[in-house]
Amino acid sequence: MTQSQVVGHDVARLVRDAQAGGAGALDELVAAHLPLVYNVIGRALGGHPDVDDVVQETMLRAIHALPSLREPERYRSWLVTIAYRQIQLHLRSRSAARLRRAAEPADLPDPEGDFAERATAELVVAEQRRELVRAVHWLDDADRTLLGLWWQETAGELTRGELAAALRVPPRHAAVRVQRMKAQLDAARGIVRALGARPRCPELSSRLRRWNGAADPLWRKRLVRHVRECPRCGPRGRGLIAPEELLLGVAALPVPVALLAGLKAGLIAKTGAAAGASVLGQLQAFLHHKALAVGTVATLAVGGGMVYAVHRTELPPGGAGSGIALPTLTTRPLAPPTLRPAVPAPPTPGATTAAPAATGLGVRRADIYVAPGGRDSGDGSLRRPYATLQRAVAAIRPGQTIALRGGTYRPAAGITITTSGTAARRITLSNYRDERPVIDAAGIPADQWAITQRTAYWTVQGLEVRGSRSHAYVCRGCRDTVLRRLWLHDNVRSGLMLRDPGTIGNQVLDSDFTDNRDPAGAAGVGIGLGVQFGAGAGNVIRGVRAAGNGSTGIDLGSFADPVTVEYTWSYGNGASGFALGGGDPPATAAHRLRHCAAWDNAGHGFTDERNPAALELTNSTAFRNRGTGFAMPDAAAVLRADVAVDNAAPQGLSPSARASRTSWQQDGWDAASFRSTDPATAQGPRTAAGTLPGTDFLATGNGMGASMAG
Repeated sequence: MTQSQVVGHDVARLVRDAQAGGAGALDELVAAHLPLVYNVIGRALGGHPDVDDVVQETMLRAIHALPSLREPERYRSWLVTIAYRQIQLHLRSRSAARLRRAAEPADLPDPEGDFAERATAELVVAEQRRELVRAVHWLDDADRTLLGLWWQETAGELTRGELAAALRVPPRHAAVRVQRMKAQLDAARGIVRALGARPRCPELSSRLRRWNGAADPLWRKRLVRHVRECPRCGPRGRGLIAPEELLLGVAALPVPVALLAGLKAGLIAKTGAAAGASVLGQLQAFLHHKALAVGTVATLAVGGGMVYAVHRTELPPGGAGSGIALPTLTTRPLAPPTLRPAVPAPPTPGATTAAPAATGLGVRRADIYVAPGGRDSGDGSLRRPYATLQRAVAAIRPGQTIALRGGTYRPAAGITITTSGTAARRITLSNYRDERPVIDAAGIPADQWAITQRTAYWTVQGLEVRGSRSHAYVCRGCRDTVLRRLWLHDNVRSGLMLRDPGTIGNQVLDSDFTDNRDPAGAAGVGIGLGVQFGAGAGNVIRGVRAAGNGSTGIDLGSFADPVTVEYTWSYGNGASGFALGGGDPPATAAHRLRHCAAWDNAGHGFTDERNPAALELTNSTAFRNRGTGFAMPDAAAVLRADVAVDNAAPQGLSPSARASRTSWQQDGWDAASFRSTDPATAQGPRTAAGTLPGTDFLATGNGMGASMAG
C-alpha cells in the first residue's frame, strides 16, 4: 500500500467514525485538514481580511454536510471543492461590490516608486521571491485561485487528482490549466523585472506615462507584448528560478488563533458547546506539533497578493544583512545561519566550517520519512516517521524515496545500505524540502564507517555528515549512483570515498568536503574526496570543493580506470590539492581534468603520484601552493591552456609530457594576470541551485586557466 493510500485509508476511517457520531473522529478530521483549507484560501485570496471568514464558513459547511458524503475516500477532494466554491463566491461578491462603488485605484505602488512596501522587501528574503510576490498582482482572480491550489500540490498537501476535483475538470485538463497559469506567472515576472529595472527602458517609460498603476488585464497584455518584443527588456526575463523552487522556500501559513476562536463559536452553534470546545482543543494541540506551522515563524507579510510565513535567521557575529543566506565556505570560518531544521541541530564542538547547502532543493514527497523525533516502531509516514536512517534503508524498495527531516541524528553504530534500485526505478535518499538533516557520527565506534553503501542506481542528496572517527561515507563497488549537494566535514579519515572493483558510472556533484582531519593533529590524515583502491569506468566529479582537509583534497590513488574531474576546486589542504595516482605499484589511469583549480595547499597543486599514464589537464590553475603547481615527473601528461602562478615552482614535467599554450611557456605571467586574487567569493556561498559561485578569483579572461564559472 502506497503512502497516499495509507493516508486516504486513515481519512476514510475518520470520516466514517465521524458520520457515526464519534466526536473524537470529528475533532481529528477538522484538526488535520484546517491547515490545508487555510493555506488554499489564504493563497488564493492573497491575504484579504476576509480569509478567516471564508475559511470558517468552509469548515462549517463541510461539518454540516459531512453526513451526506457518500464516498469517505474522497473527503479531501470534496473538502477542497467546498473551499474552491467559497473562494469563487467571495470573488464574485467582491467584484459586485467594486461595480457598485466608484472606480478605485488598485492597491499598487506608484510605477516610479519601489514596487513593494519596504517591510515586505525586508521580510521576503530572496530577490526572486520578492519578484514573485509582485508578479501575482498581475494574475486574474482565476489564476490566483489556481495558484493557491497548485501551491498546496507543490507542497505535497494535495494530489493532482484532488486539485482537478476542486476545479471539476479531468486531471489532464487540470494539468493544462496549471501550465497556462504558470506561463501567465512567468510573463508577469518578466513585467516585474522590466518595471523594476534601473535605468528603465526608455520606450517602456514612454508607454507607462498613460498607466494609472493598476495591474489590469489590458495593461498586462500591453506590457507582456512589450517585454516579448523589446531587445532591452526581453533578456531581463531570463534566469528565472522555477516557481516550484521559490514556493518551497516559503513555510505554510500558521492558522491564526482568532480563526480558531471564531470556528469554535460556529461549531458550538452547530454542534453544541462540548463538541466545539473539544475541536478547538484538538486544533491547538495539533497545530502546536505541526512542523510547518511552528518553530521560527516570526511574521506574516502580505505582499503582491500572496501571504508568506517569513522566517528570520540570525547572522553570525560580525555578519551583515538579513534573511536566509547561503553560508560561506572557508577553512574554519564563522558559524553560518541555519536553514530552519524541524528540530534545531546544535553544532559539534569545534566545528565551524559553514554549511554550503542550498535551500528548497529537497524532495517534496517521499515513500518513507525519517525524523529525529520519530520512532522505528512507526510506519515511516510523514505523521509517524522512523527515527533512524538504518530503519528506512532496511525498508526501502526500488523506485521509492526516503526523505530525512531536518535536525540532528546521532547513530550509535555505522549505517549499512545494501538494497539496489534499477535503471528504471532508482532509489532516492534526500533531505525534505529545504530542511537540513545532520548525521552526527561522533557516537559511532572508531572501527566503523559512518555510512557504508554497496548498491546500484541510487541518488543521495542534501545530507550533512560530521564527526566520524573514521570515514564518513564509503560507497563500495557502487554503480550508477549520483551523490550531490552533500557536506561531509570534520571526519577523521575522509569525507567521501568511492572504492573497490565495480565502481562504475557514478557522479559526485555540487558537494563540499571540508576539514576532514585527525583532531589529535596526526599529519597526513584526512582526505576530502577519494576515488581509490578499485576500478570502473565512467566516474565523474563535477562542481566539488575540497578544503582544509588534513591530507589531499581530491585523491584518485590506486584507481585503475580514468576518472573525469571538472569545475572542481581544492584549496587549503594539508598536502596536495589533486593527487592523480598512487599505490604500490602505482595505478595507471589516464584521468581527465578540466577547469579545475588548486590554491593555498601545503603540497603541490596537481601531482601524478607516480602515475605514468597520459593524464590530461586542460584549462586548470595552480596558485600559491607551497609545492609545485603541476608536479608530473612520471606521467606522460598532456597539459593545455594551464596556468601556474606563485607556486614553489610552476611545473615539473616528465620527458614524455607535452604542454601547449601554458603560462610557463609565455612571458609576463604573475598574480596581476588574474582579475582577482581574493578567494572570498570562491569560498563563499553556492548559488540557489547549489552550483559553485561565480567569481573573478583566478579568472584570466583570455581562455587560459580555469574559467571559475562554476
